[in-house]
Formats: sequence, C-alpha cells, structure tokens
Amino acid sequence: MEKGKIVSLEDRVPKLKQQRRRKANKRLIFLLFLFFLLISCVVYFQSPLSHVNKIKIMGNEAYAEDKLVAISGLTKNTNVWKINEKEVEKKLEELTEVKSATVAVEFPNNILITLNEWKRIAYIMKDGLFLPILENGDILEEQSGAIPVNSPILLSFSEGNEMEAMIDELNKIPVEVLNSISEIHLDPKETDPYHIKLFMNDGFEVSASIRSFSDKMAHYPSIVSQLDPEIKGVIDLEVGSFFKAYEWEGAEEENETEGEG
Repeated sequence: MEKGKIVSLEDRVPKLKQQRRRKANKRLIFLLFLFFLLISCVVYFQSPLSHVNKIKIMGNEAYAEDKLVAISGLTKNTNVWKINEKEVEKKLEELTEVKSATVAVEFPNNILITLNEWKRIAYIMKDGLFLPILENGDILEEQSGAIPVNSPILLSFSEGNEMEAMIDELNKIPVEVLNSISEIHLDPKETDPYHIKLFMNDGFEVSASIRSFSDKMAHYPSIVSQLDPEIKGVIDLEVGSFFKAYEWEGAEEENETEGEG
C-alpha cells in the first residue's frame, strides 16, 4: 500500500469518539424536544387555552347571535379540538331561514360560524298581517304588522300550485325588477287560471301570466323607459306587450255611457 493512504488506529480512535458523541448529543436533543413537546401538549389541553375563546358569526340577518350560539351548543368551556363541526352545522341548518352553515376552528381557540340564509322573496297577507315567504317557498309564521319595504305582497293567493309557480318565477327575475313590485294579485280568468295583476312602485299596472312572468318582466325596465312617466296606465304582457293609459280607459267608459243615453 502507498504510504499516504495508511492511517494508524491511534489517529482514528479520537475521530470515532467525536462522531459517537455528536450522535449521542443529537439523540439527546431530539428526546428532550419530544419530551417538552409532550409536556406542552398536556399543559395546553388541560388549560383554558384549548377552550373556546370567541365565537364569531357571519351572514346572519334573521337570527340574533345569542340565539345562534345557544343552538350551536358551544360554550367557553368547550374544548376546540373536541368540536364536531358537522354536528354543529346540522343543528344550525335545522333553523327555517338557514340554507347552509359552516363551522371552522381558527387558531388558536376561536370559532367562525358562517351562515347562508334563505332570502325573503315576498310577503303574503294573512289575517291582516304580513307573513314572509322565503325563496324556497316556506312561509314564516312570525307576524309583522308593518308594510314590508322593497318586497312584493301577494294578495288573493293561497298555498298551492299558483303560489309555488309565482315564487319560482320571482326567483328568476332581476333584483331591481323584484324591488320595483309593490303588489301581486292573483286574478284568474277562464282562459288563464294563472293570470295576475301587478301594481308597481312607479305607479304603473301590469297584466301578466305567471307562466311567462319571469321572461316578460325581465324587459320591464326597457318598456317603462319608453313610456311617459307622467302618464300612468296598464302594461299588458300576456301576449306580446302593449300599453293602455288610464285616461284612455276612462275616455272609452265615458263614450259608452254617452252612447247608451
């Protein structure tokens, strides 16, 4: 063997001892880290740090936060790591006006509840009171004596096919058109049991059919923009679309009376 490649045992022993010492130190450091990590976890789970600190609720308009927190079953003594999110979501989704709910744990110990509520699409008159109708067709039993703002009132409707079809059509029209409707009267005819009469917030009256309501009413802003806002009347959307002023209707009635005389 060449002289330069020969290493004596005496030279190698200190290096081997040094390597073993480094390995032992690394192993000790790892074990100490693991030990303190376990101790920290035990202390954390046993301390108030692992309990719910704050519950934040977003998207709620129909229900007070206190009521939602009570229904969720969450308290300041609840361990954040023992919360069953799906179970809490199911409890909240049993509420009439809640479409969906999501529950999430925000580090370290906060809870975020996000609600998606059913919209109040219209109101129905019952015993002199206005009952809200949700976009899914449910009628709330909560009673309100005040006239609703920016929501159409359904009159002469009863629960059944006509009202279900009406709610379905209201869900299809643009929000600005929905908010422009004051009242919707079910006004059945022999030729069309789904005929309706609308009174708009801008003073116009609309004659239409539930069956073609959303398609025809989508053009309402365009139709009104072509009319004189000072001359009110009936916009007929049953077949095509045409306008008849109230003054013209009054003139027709007057002519008929004169003819009889």
